[in-house]
Amino acid sequence: MGRGSTHVFSEIYIHLNWHCKDDRPLIVPELEPALHEYIESYCRMVKGIHFKGVGGTEDHVHLLFQMEPFVTLSDFIGRVKGASSHEMNVRFGKAALDWQRGYGVVSFAARHLPGLMGYVEHQKEHHRCGTVRDLLEAHGELPVTEDASQD
Repeated sequence: MGRGSTHVFSEIYIHLNWHCKDDRPLIVPELEPALHEYIESYCRMVKGIHFKGVGGTEDHVHLLFQMEPFVTLSDFIGRVKGASSHEMNVRFGKAALDWQRGYGVVSFAARHLPGLMGYVEHQKEHHRCGTVRDLLEAHGELPVTEDASQD
C-alpha cells in the first residue's frame, strides 16, 4: 500500500424510484421538466453524487446516479425528495407535489448503465406498453420472489 494513500476506488451505481403520495398523478406536464431539471441540478451539487439520469411518469420518478462510499444513501434520498417537493411547491403552489414515504433502490453494475438510462428515459412508453421491469418499479415493499424455504 502506498505511503499516505487516502484515495478510494468505488463503483457504486444506484437506481432509485419514489412515488407521489397515494400514487396520485401530481407530476403534470407543466411541472415535469422543472422537477427533472431541479433533481439533476440538486444531484450535481451534492458531494459524492454523480448524476446519470432522471425520468418517470405522472406518479413517480426514477433517478440514476453513481455515489461515492462516504455518502449515506438514506440521507441523500430523504434530502433529494424533500428538496424537490419543497422547490416544486414554491414554484407551482402549495401542495403541488407531495411524495410517498417509501422508495425503491437497486444497485447495478456500470455495464448496465446505458440500458438503464434508456429504461428511465422511456418510462412513459414502458408503462403504456406494459414493458416495465418489476424490480426497478418496486417501492416500499419487496417484489414477489420464489420462497427459498420450500426446497
